[in-house]
Amino acid sequence: MSTSYRKITPITLSFPQPVTSLSFDPVSDILWAGSNLGDVTGYYGTRGIRGVSFKVGGRLAVKKLVSGENHVRALGLAGEGFGTWTKGGMNKWYFRHSSNITSFSNTANSNIVASSTAEMDLLYINSLTGAVLRQTATPSIISHLHASHTSLLSGSSDGYLRTHDPRSNSSRSSENHVRAHTGGIQGLDTTGNFAFTIGLGERQSRPFPDPLVKIYDLRTMRSLPPIAFSSGPAFIHVLPKRASTIVIVSNQGLVNIVDVVNPAASEFYQLDLASYVTSCSVSATAAYVAFGDADGAIHLLSQAEDTVGVPFNGFDGKPVDWADTPAELAEIDWMDSTPLNTIGLPHYDTQLLSAWTPLMKPSIVVYPPPSKIPAQLLNTMKMKDNVAYAALPRELKGRRNVVGVESQRRHNGRFRSGKATKIESSAPVYEYVDEEVPQMYRQVEIEYSKFGVEDFDFGFYNKTEYSGLETHIFNSYTNSVLQVMHYCLPIRTLAKSHITTNCPREHCLLCELGFVVRMLEDARGTNCQSSNFCKTVGVLALASNSIELVDYGRDGIEVDYAHRIQIFHRFLIELLSSEGNSFHNPSLLKTPSSLSSSHPLSAAPITQLLSIDSKNTTTCTSCGAVREKDNMSHLVDLIYPRKGPSNEPHPVLDFVSILRHSLFRQITHKATCQQCSSPTFFISRRSIPSQDLPPILAINACIHNEENLNLWLDVRGQTFLQTRLQLHGQVGGVDDPVGVEYTIRSFVVQILTKNKQSHLVAIVRVPEAEKRTDLISPWFIFNDFVVRNIPEEEALSFPDKWKVPAIVYYERSDLVEVLDYSRLPNSIDETILCHDTSISLNRDPHLIKHEALLANELPRPGTFVAIDAEFVSMQQEETEFRSDGTKKVLRPARLSLARVSVLRGDGQKQGIPFIDDYIHTSEVIVDYLTEFSGIKFVVGDLDPHLSRHTLTPLKLVYKKLRLLVDRGCVFIGHGLSKDFRIINIYVPPEQVIDTVDLYFIRSRQRRLSLRFLSWFVLHEHIQTDAHDSIEDARSALKLYKAYTEFEEAGTFDEKLDELYAEGRLYVSCVFCHIVIFDPSRLLSRTSSRPS
Repeated sequence: MSTSYRKITPITLSFPQPVTSLSFDPVSDILWAGSNLGDVTGYYGTRGIRGVSFKVGGRLAVKKLVSGENHVRALGLAGEGFGTWTKGGMNKWYFRHSSNITSFSNTANSNIVASSTAEMDLLYINSLTGAVLRQTATPSIISHLHASHTSLLSGSSDGYLRTHDPRSNSSRSSENHVRAHTGGIQGLDTTGNFAFTIGLGERQSRPFPDPLVKIYDLRTMRSLPPIAFSSGPAFIHVLPKRASTIVIVSNQGLVNIVDVVNPAASEFYQLDLASYVTSCSVSATAAYVAFGDADGAIHLLSQAEDTVGVPFNGFDGKPVDWADTPAELAEIDWMDSTPLNTIGLPHYDTQLLSAWTPLMKPSIVVYPPPSKIPAQLLNTMKMKDNVAYAALPRELKGRRNVVGVESQRRHNGRFRSGKATKIESSAPVYEYVDEEVPQMYRQVEIEYSKFGVEDFDFGFYNKTEYSGLETHIFNSYTNSVLQVMHYCLPIRTLAKSHITTNCPREHCLLCELGFVVRMLEDARGTNCQSSNFCKTVGVLALASNSIELVDYGRDGIEVDYAHRIQIFHRFLIELLSSEGNSFHNPSLLKTPSSLSSSHPLSAAPITQLLSIDSKNTTTCTSCGAVREKDNMSHLVDLIYPRKGPSNEPHPVLDFVSILRHSLFRQITHKATCQQCSSPTFFISRRSIPSQDLPPILAINACIHNEENLNLWLDVRGQTFLQTRLQLHGQVGGVDDPVGVEYTIRSFVVQILTKNKQSHLVAIVRVPEAEKRTDLISPWFIFNDFVVRNIPEEEALSFPDKWKVPAIVYYERSDLVEVLDYSRLPNSIDETILCHDTSISLNRDPHLIKHEALLANELPRPGTFVAIDAEFVSMQQEETEFRSDGTKKVLRPARLSLARVSVLRGDGQKQGIPFIDDYIHTSEVIVDYLTEFSGIKFVVGDLDPHLSRHTLTPLKLVYKKLRLLVDRGCVFIGHGLSKDFRIINIYVPPEQVIDTVDLYFIRSRQRRLSLRFLSWFVLHEHIQTDAHDSIEDARSALKLYKAYTEFEEAGTFDEKLDELYAEGRLYVSCVFCHIVIFDPSRLLSRTSSRPS
């Protein structure tokens, strides 16, 4: 028999299903295979003759399979339980548990088998009867169990490898565990005193396959040199008959047989796969290695030269248990009069396989029938959304079905529609019990009344002139960085300038940043949301797989938002720099030295502000050869000095020293010198003159352990961060005698609370507040939409470990004031309103309903325009139904702009649209809301290849609306506050005329729909089929014109009273866009009305 392997003909299953587990029979020429549907089947010999087959339990894949001398033991992925079957397919016992079974040990011929559960229990079970012998608790969920010659090994989902003593009720000792992988163990095997593991690592907060096979000495649990497998190990298996040799397999079919004592002696094989490997097993004699794939084939490698003469087990063992051949049925001459009982039933003299043991019976307890509902409740019961509810009568009240819970102190939610409503305990609000974190730092969540998010009183949480950002959208954890960028005036100016350029990118973060800072600048204390920015972050993150999407506030308490925001910070700066490189950019610095090679004219503006241009000098310690290389970075990652020996002096650990250490630290490494051609040590230094230090210093705090965090904590009233710092450059290892001064602008911190989700807060020195005398200080805390003015001492203080620094921004005092923005564009091209732009490849000219503006029609301040928009749903509403039949909104539906129409409000072409754009989106649309929006999925209204309408990117439409706002247009529409909110644009109140507010009596607390107003005031029927934004905008414009006529005639109040009186007769429910008519009465009245 050869020592190397060769490929032989694979075994193909009759019904192809992924082969999820494999096990060679130790005493018979059988290969047992588990399928994706929960079946275990025996295949005889290398020809793969199909034999016995039986179900494991559940309809999911077979997770683990172990064959012994007279049984087969298997576990299904459904986790209902595991059991032992005879090789003829009859079940011997089946063990069920209240929670899922995650694994069992490979002790095929022992009297005890260990199993683990999802409740973190380790069970020892009698392998003959399936009875539980004893039970112990485990620190985490066990995913793999394997028995060595001395102990029981477990691999956990938290990456720990532990040893257990089957004779005791606890782990062998606290030292017998080691963290093998950071993301969980995916494979475990042992031989002799060696243990081998494969698992998941972590990269950029995401799990990825660890390319190393870890090796441990079981005697000491000491780590041995790992084996690198660059293709990513998916399966490992010890190779019998070869001491310390293992088989490593990747999903792509690369097989590496390596001796851990002599890794150089490796064998490599590549399987011929059309899919990927799903399972692996090695025969007891190591003569065969089997690999299952996702297409239902079992690939074989063999050492045997004659595979027919060498069985799987290596010898002539027990005969194969074949299924009994049924007796042939007698031939029946079938006619219409033949009785059905002619067929008959067979007679059985042995117990049938279907005669399950009691342990195989389902664990379903039969309860008595429920008690009848009392008649008092049935008589008063009401239905709402398929839920029946009724008030509990006094005579039935008591303490039944009542669970006593500890009362918690909660603040009342604030809504603008009326009195405060008590907040449910499931939604934490502004005040909750936490003894450490001050009130202003605590996390706040938005509550939703029946009127939606617009009813939430954001003004209660922000009484300043500086706007906060809302949190109920994906990726809103970026709010803190947006506030930092906004109040850094150079970055704000660049972002505002960029939105005036003709940026060709559909998804551009610099554009979205410009729109956000412009909105925050105009809002002046009104709450804003960065939905378009967060959506673009999600699109670009998925495209580059650089950062993880975060449902802010709904992740677990273990999420490290400080780490996440620093990763996003780097991602954002790099994207802003690359996006700015697409244009011809002028220099922002006036000084001649700054116009040199340090900042070329072609550099992106963000690069000019943040780039740290340095020269790395590498010196050979042997021959003194020097190499120089230019280097550029945008961020500084703080590197904290390590503690030296106790006999050495401790380094100075103030902020400036750590910052200089991070900028100019000396690195020593070993390599081969090209000059002296000998291995030697090299010394690398970074040289940056003081004058080349950037105008803005962006710093990632990089707090990785408690020792780093302790440096930031206040000591005897002294803060670690200083308002101003003097920073000296370094050239050739010598400090520059001339230093530059930096002033702190802002920083981001993570707030850690007890048993609560962490969150991020921005602390900013607002430039506009620096000269104000009516404030405590220019420092403000931006806790999402909660904004508070705080003293400088409070801002810079880190009193305890609940406040963790993440990002710090400093501005160079001598450069920020002299930056030259004069050559940056500062106004949007007005001609975009005169161009008809469409990306639809199938636009129908007959469906074009708008006429672009002429040059002499460009709007001026005060120009009236009528507007209406239609939306589609990108995410369904999340609601909670209560026992009384009412429901509470946990998160509103996320809508996106799908169509917008803007009409001329006066002049000869009054009522003619000049914008009628359908909006293209790259996101998945959950619901087109055709009944309300008129947007149809069937005909592809928003598909560039199918749409017959004018289809336009969202960013271009946003620029058009932004231009109309900037030029002082007055927008007329119905329900515009919600429309502008979803569009994510702020329009000053003096530029909005909303007909829902014009035709409104505050004491009635009921707003009227556009459809009802058009019927009553204009005598027109609209929205008869579906909503049309042109029709709705034109109706709103006519209603405003009618309003002005009523006001001039002095009859508006009388008309309004008449309108509400009419509404009480014919409208059962009117609120904003929702109106329900009584059709019969409505038609009878309209027939008498003039048309």
